[in-house]
Amino acid sequence: MTQQTMTEIDSYRNTFENEYQTTRKLLHAYPGAKADMKPAEKMKSAKELAWMLALNQMVVTPALEMEKLDGSGLPKPVEKWEEILATFDKAHKDTNARLARITDQEWNGTLQLPTGPKQMGTMRRGDALWFFLHDTIHHRGQFSTYLRLAGAKVPSIYGPSADEPWA
Repeated sequence: MTQQTMTEIDSYRNTFENEYQTTRKLLHAYPGAKADMKPAEKMKSAKELAWMLALNQMVVTPALEMEKLDGSGLPKPVEKWEEILATFDKAHKDTNARLARITDQEWNGTLQLPTGPKQMGTMRRGDALWFFLHDTIHHRGQFSTYLRLAGAKVPSIYGPSADEPWA
């Protein structure tokens, strides 16, 4: 029996897809009528947080193709909840098409991006993509609390939830 070794790029692609599916499940569980809910003054609204999740689907292509990411040129947020969901799905489809063509040279190249307050640094593109994926997971965790506050059911993420038990 021949054992196949998974490359880091393959691992990223698989994880990116799995995390997209989980995030999509949470976004679709959220009641769009409560998109403007803001649990506390310093927190983002549900709509703003969902838009961040959409942006994290979009960031892969510029991270692979630009020399510098500085937050300029970001698309303007859409207003309606349904548009956020559609943008999230379209961004993922577009990103998957780009990931299908990624090369080792691109993955191992470098780019400039913010590494701290008012600070730019250099990062390997592959590390930047993992960073953005982990940022998605972080914001999805925040968003899962919004579901509960909005009275929605919280789907299973990495294990059972009170609303979706496994037993």
